[in-house]
Amino acid sequence: MRFPGYRSLFVLCLIGSTAVGQTKSESAINDGSATTSEGIRIHYLQSGDATSPRALVLIPGWRLPAFLWEEQLKKFAPAMRVIAVDPRSQGESTKVTEGNTPESRAQDYHDVLGKLGVSRPVLVGWSQGAQDVAAYLQQFGADSVVGVVFVDSPVSAGPGELEIHKEASKAELSGMSLYARFPKEYSEGMLHAIFKKPLSDDQFQRLLKAILQTPTDTGVSMLAMDLYGADRRPALSKLNKPALVVASAESQELDAQKEMAASIPGAKFVAIEVAAHAVFVDQPGKFDEALLSFLQSLPQSQ
Repeated sequence: MRFPGYRSLFVLCLIGSTAVGQTKSESAINDGSATTSEGIRIHYLQSGDATSPRALVLIPGWRLPAFLWEEQLKKFAPAMRVIAVDPRSQGESTKVTEGNTPESRAQDYHDVLGKLGVSRPVLVGWSQGAQDVAAYLQQFGADSVVGVVFVDSPVSAGPGELEIHKEASKAELSGMSLYARFPKEYSEGMLHAIFKKPLSDDQFQRLLKAILQTPTDTGVSMLAMDLYGADRRPALSKLNKPALVVASAESQELDAQKEMAASIPGAKFVAIEVAAHAVFVDQPGKFDEALLSFLQSLPQSQ
């Protein structure tokens, strides 16, 4: 996961933001939870046909809540089942001191989807969620999904990041220290940085409350494991299912995301203008159009 990458977030903590996308759709969004094989309660939001084995699964970024996907939960519900998750240690899910890694979260999703009867998921991972999707592919293989979508984050090279992106890694490690010392102030700056347009005060406070639910030490651990815990790129070069990479045209890691898309056989790349890191919130219409086109291209028999 990287905010306007992780890289620029650590020096851009106090600039601009955006209103959370709303829709007039009347599609109902229901709360639910499921317990993993480790006994961890994973909270989720669900819309659409709750009996379908095929589902659009939306995974948020670092410490961010499932409810950020509200517009997509409503938009796509008439066509298919949609599930947005609060990963372990985030939002309303169980907070744990161990296993705060993409690999453990991937196992959580696999457990939850199994309990919900979802055997044909389309995984959409934004920011940290992109690492989770790659970890899911590494653990369960391409046959476990119908398709995958990576949103505004390249997949990590693990320890190799320290050599590949030396200066950026220094900034990221420095940023972890800043977050550890000043979690509330850092979190406020993060929310200003990842959105393009201003949030209302109510929206800002709701999001701030949500991200502060993750204990700070846990948040630091998550950052370290997301960025440096494992090289998750090999799963991409072996991927034989449809893939979409959606990036903010303003991302400082735009080239890295283009390179990632090129490494995935047959992947499609879309850059969205006038959007910060949370592209699906800043430009829901353009994001939804790209996602809908991708979903319509998927084999319906899978």
